Amino acid sequence: MTTLNNGVSMPQLGFGVFQVPPAETAQAVTRALETGYRSIDTARAYGNERGVGEALAASGLPRDEVFVTTKLWNSDQGYDSTLAAFDASMADLRLDRLDLYLIHWPAPAKNLYAETWKAMQQLYTDGRVRAIGVSNFQPAHLTRLMDDGGIVPAVNQIELHPALQQAELREFHADHGIATESWSPLAQGAVLKDPVIVAIAEKYGKTPAQVVLRWHLDLGNIVIPKSVTPSRIRENLDIFDFALTEGDIAEIARLDRGTRTGPDPDTFNG
Repeated sequence: MTTLNNGVSMPQLGFGVFQVPPAETAQAVTRALETGYRSIDTARAYGNERGVGEALAASGLPRDEVFVTTKLWNSDQGYDSTLAAFDASMADLRLDRLDLYLIHWPAPAKNLYAETWKAMQQLYTDGRVRAIGVSNFQPAHLTRLMDDGGIVPAVNQIELHPALQQAELREFHADHGIATESWSPLAQGAVLKDPVIVAIAEKYGKTPAQVVLRWHLDLGNIVIPKSVTPSRIRENLDIFDFALTEGDIAEIARLDRGTRTGPDPDTFNG
């Protein structure tokens, strides 16, 4: 578990549903919950919040046992539209209270993220969400929010994997008490054939994907791998019986190329 800056506990390993087709989402989330995942990450833009809600409702699990995250899309930024979008997400998720709500992208050309953050803070103050944060924010975007004197984001969910290690941004997070959460933690599979990763996997009798996910945990990142394949859903959770050495981590550090699989947050406006 990771303790966020407001004292809320969040599982360090969760299940992401990015690019899971809406018709397959309920089954995938059900399988993840049955396997043992207790954190589910979705977003309004994914179009599958309803499937997540269906699986949660059918699971029979107590509400406080599953940590649920969703995200506000760029076209819904602004104070009033954020509140309306939150209501729509909650209806699809079938929830009365959300665990974590994130601004999906800063969308700097829209210049609405500071106003959006005020609405997020209102939702937090009203007790409708347990923690609020952002996604894909750079230090300048984060600094602007904090300079307004409001709540410091609990989480910044960013693209992060061995080919894009984001050391400067992770250091900024550490300095300000912001948890780092990784999306695309396996670089969409691009890092799994790297000889360094393969050799470490062979040493521990693990798969390359398990090594990369373990690397995230050992760095202190929250991580949300996605899969609809039952064997991989199980495999991604089976990473708590080993840890990487400092030497392993140093070898992986040398794989950083600054290579993105997704958009640049400074220019993407959706």
